[in-house]
Amino acid sequence: MASFFIYTISISYLLIMLPMFICISDQAFSEDISEAIAMKRMMKTSHLHFYFHDIVSGKNPSAMKVIGTEIMSFGTTFIIDDALTQGQEPTSKIVGRAQGMYAVAAQNDLALLMVINYSFTDGKFNGSSISILGRNHVFDDIREMPIVGGTGLFRFARGYALAHTIWFDIKTGDATVEYNVFVQHF
Repeated sequence: MASFFIYTISISYLLIMLPMFICISDQAFSEDISEAIAMKRMMKTSHLHFYFHDIVSGKNPSAMKVIGTEIMSFGTTFIIDDALTQGQEPTSKIVGRAQGMYAVAAQNDLALLMVINYSFTDGKFNGSSISILGRNHVFDDIREMPIVGGTGLFRFARGYALAHTIWFDIKTGDATVEYNVFVQHF
């Protein structure tokens, strides 16, 4: 009984006193970066032009429906790993992948919520990506979506993407979409 009491007192003492013995450093959760460091990198704007190939049909689709009963009814959600190509033909040189998801987010219209990373695998931006999060009103000729961030050379990216449907097969849901992207980055 006495050893249990001593053990309990010892553990209590350690739990109360331990924080006092831990070395407290001057590291802060956040700190201001001097303007001299921030000014070393200048903001620039890049224009990217590529084609997005969304293939829902066939033996090897790049877009897979994960939620929903009908092809494009409210709530229907797709996970994608679509090719980004230099030209509009699917056989054109692949310059990256569009990976993420889109969902039908309107009850009385066809508007998609796009949550997609465009990862580039070729050229100057190889290994970099941009993130798009926004509304894509499919029946508009030109749709504008915001760029909300990026990685690699697109770190701290912001800008917009203009999407224009080049080809759409109403029977299968397959589509080719032209993208003109204007992105500001360091």
